[in-house]
Amino acid sequence: MKVMVPAALRSYTRELQVEAEGATLDALFTDLDRRYPGLRFRVVDEQGQLRANMRIFVNGLGVRDMQHGLVADDFVAVVLALSGG
Repeated sequence: MKVMVPAALRSYTRELQVEAEGATLDALFTDLDRRYPGLRFRVVDEQGQLRANMRIFVNGLGVRDMQHGLVADDFVAVVLALSGG
């Protein structure tokens, strides 16, 4: 499936959009980490949950459950949430 990578993580992928596989978001980020070592840790914390500043959209729908199911033609967008004031 296609995965859009935010600018803050492009030092890992060198591309705006990459291909990856996985039946769940958890499996997708495991595959991304295999392809781009270190990327998963920037998105997923030590407890296997999305970091607070990360947002994931699957086909435009916001998702936080790492067990959310995926299919091969899904489009996943990883977005870094802005914070501060």
